[in-house]
Amino acid sequence: MINPSDDTSRVLDGVGPRLRALRIARGATLADLSADTAISTSTLSRLESGQRKPTLELLLALSRVHQVPLDELVDAPETGDPRVRAKPIVRHGRTFIPLTRRPGGVQAFKIVIPPHDPPEPYRPQVHEGYEWIYVLSGRLHLVLDRREIDLGPGEVVEFDTRTPHVVANRGDIPAEVLGLFGPQGERMHIRSGQ
Repeated sequence: MINPSDDTSRVLDGVGPRLRALRIARGATLADLSADTAISTSTLSRLESGQRKPTLELLLALSRVHQVPLDELVDAPETGDPRVRAKPIVRHGRTFIPLTRRPGGVQAFKIVIPPHDPPEPYRPQVHEGYEWIYVLSGRLHLVLDRREIDLGPGEVVEFDTRTPHVVANRGDIPAEVLGLFGPQGERMHIRSGQ
């Protein structure tokens, strides 16, 4: 017999990593999120790390700021259907389509970056984590500290997000990429043919 409290604990344990992934996808810091929600940075940090259980009041504020339905933050499991139901998330004009639903660890997204986004002059971002980006179509312009790199379809880049960076589309058509975002220290490992 399944214990309902086990299911509840499992669902609540997944909220923190999802909150962190949403914040990172937005390029926001805990301080930014605190200013937007009026929730203290220490409470937000404890929520993301799982040291504090979320309340409905906290989840409603975070759902509103992240612009996602409350049920997506909680991610109560659907029964009997193993398919991933990707609900696009639009942040600052960019569309993020989640390709993974596993809380914590590396998160995968298909990202559509509109033309001329962001507009110049660029404002580099810095945050905890590691990113791996594969260009599917269009072109990307990557600024890493003082280095600038142009990427086309089939090209890959990975970098520590503590390095000041800008991922831009300077072209006239949308750019589509696959992005993997991981906590600090997690890097992608690629094996060549054996």
